[in-house]
Amino acid sequence: MLEDDKREEGPKDFPQLRNDTFLRAARGEETEHVPVWCMRQAGRYLTEFREFRAGKDFFETCQSPEACCELTLQPLRRFGFDAAIIFSDILVIPQALGMDVQMVAGKGPTFPEPLKEPEDLQRLTAKVDVGKELGYVFKAITLTRHKIEGKVPLIGFSGAPWTLMSYMIEGGGSNTHSKAKRWLYRHPEASHMLLTMLTDVIVEYLLGQVAAGAQALQVFESHAGILGPVHFNEYSLPYLRDIARRVKDELKEAGQDVPMIVFAKDAHYAVEDLSQSHYDVVGLDWTIDPQSARERTGGKVSLQGNMDPCALYAPKERISDIVKKMLEGFGTRGYIANLGHGVYPDMDPENVGAFVEAVHQHSKQMIKKI
Repeated sequence: MLEDDKREEGPKDFPQLRNDTFLRAARGEETEHVPVWCMRQAGRYLTEFREFRAGKDFFETCQSPEACCELTLQPLRRFGFDAAIIFSDILVIPQALGMDVQMVAGKGPTFPEPLKEPEDLQRLTAKVDVGKELGYVFKAITLTRHKIEGKVPLIGFSGAPWTLMSYMIEGGGSNTHSKAKRWLYRHPEASHMLLTMLTDVIVEYLLGQVAAGAQALQVFESHAGILGPVHFNEYSLPYLRDIARRVKDELKEAGQDVPMIVFAKDAHYAVEDLSQSHYDVVGLDWTIDPQSARERTGGKVSLQGNMDPCALYAPKERISDIVKKMLEGFGTRGYIANLGHGVYPDMDPENVGAFVEAVHQHSKQMIKKI
């Protein structure tokens, strides 16, 4: 019997939130300092993460609420992050649709039987019982909300439809995504069918995360950059908008307001469109100039990002200078500091700490001068 089964604490009576800086920044409100968190802040760069994960299957870990809770909390014990993101993976959705996904050492996520032709869509579960198939994520969120003790808000997340479709067809990571893009050119109807299927599951999945205790949501369109503007506007943006609109409408009916972040990596051509797609925050990678992003989004949304992760290889003093320049570009209002992608496994945790401290220190000084 799992510990989780004996626990009586449900998704209510959570400890009071003591640091809401991240949530206020997401809504464009004033803050005392710029909040900061990192994508993949729970990751292999931490010794304790590697020790905890040693010898365990990746997706088995994802399916253990206790394990996910512990991995989510690890970085908070080390660093002064202003938010936590639940430890999970975007590929739990293809699994919920009935696909086999394995994490292969040295290779990454692998689908032994990827989708090859439109008729393969018949292999997917037509009506997914999200609570049954992904309930372990909801349990992890609820458990973590209790264990985090109100220290910082907890972010839930999902992969976006195009990114998931790409994995499901490619059978894993890819440089060209040519198999998935072949579908867009040869099978546009089947592509839209699959994207619609994924969107429906994602909406329910994100709503389930909020019901379980998530205080913000991020949608990862990690493979946006492989699409040009035309394909992005047809096969990504409408679905991203649909997800935000449907989730927001449903939450509004329940009297809830949960900030939503969209992170479309390398979609610098779509920053204006993303700022008008019902999300509160647009996440940016490091290829976008902060000041121009501000101008292009016209103050409609808060921004998140966008330090080059490789800047964490720099000496600490240099990291501090890079952070200062980044803050000057974005300004301190309606801004959440982050990297332009995740933390890499070979990075020094001390430099991650230096990044967090620099954001807090410089932003406090800048806000005092206003």
